[in-house]
Amino acid sequence: MHRSPYHGFSVEFAQHRPYNRGDELRHVDWKVWARKDRWMVKQYEEETNLRHAVVLDTSPSMRYEGRAGVSKLAYGATLAAALHTLMVRQRDATGLAAFDSTVHTLLPPRATRQHLRGLLTSLDGIVRAEPPAVRDGGASAVAQALDEVAQRLPRRSLVTVISDLFETVDGADQIVRSLRHLRHRGHEVLVFHVLDAQTERHFAFDDVPVRFRDLESGEELTLQPAQLREHYTDAAEAFVADVQRRCREIEADYVVLDTAQPYDHALAAYLQKRRRLP
Repeated sequence: MHRSPYHGFSVEFAQHRPYNRGDELRHVDWKVWARKDRWMVKQYEEETNLRHAVVLDTSPSMRYEGRAGVSKLAYGATLAAALHTLMVRQRDATGLAAFDSTVHTLLPPRATRQHLRGLLTSLDGIVRAEPPAVRDGGASAVAQALDEVAQRLPRRSLVTVISDLFETVDGADQIVRSLRHLRHRGHEVLVFHVLDAQTERHFAFDDVPVRFRDLESGEELTLQPAQLREHYTDAAEAFVADVQRRCREIEADYVVLDTAQPYDHALAAYLQKRRRLP
């Protein structure tokens, strides 16, 4: 294990771990040794390799299932759970900021097994919760969540954003500004853009009149998919390309995820990112 670059004076005891050759004897818990005849070392919150936070979008549009049979929210929450588990196993401190119209869950990064259980419980509760009421065209609070995380995390942390990035035009600009703010503060950024590719990118609906409902505003429209498909897919691909370009400009990693695909692609992107960090 490597010492964290964020080690300071106000350390907080987190848990015990088995003694490893090379550990300083001053960290051995002699009371545990006297009681159980086992060599255990006190581990502190700052004794981690990295600090990490997942910023999870839980806005109404994330509850869309499409034909994949799994909502973007469930897909994103499962991915977040896998990332949290990997982080704690690597002795990395990990936390969670979840938002819809406001930031409703904020768990600071820690590296303990007890904290991991709390994260997994929170994610399960988020997926099982009743959908929030629709909003009158308002944007989700992704920019607010990113700004809060930027202020709370020590510099040189890793921030993983999991969202469909569905915002108003001004909202999208705010997201990019917030991502830039994270990078300016020295954070590494990984954006997972979660979509149901078949319907949200390729508009693969049957060529019969379809009634669409905006999960954010509640507005409903009946449309003929064949008449819109070409225009829609051009706009969707332009949107994805624009977000990718803007992330590349600020050196933030960007990965498009399809809810119909397994998590291998996402986890491989995370592991590649993690290998590049201290």
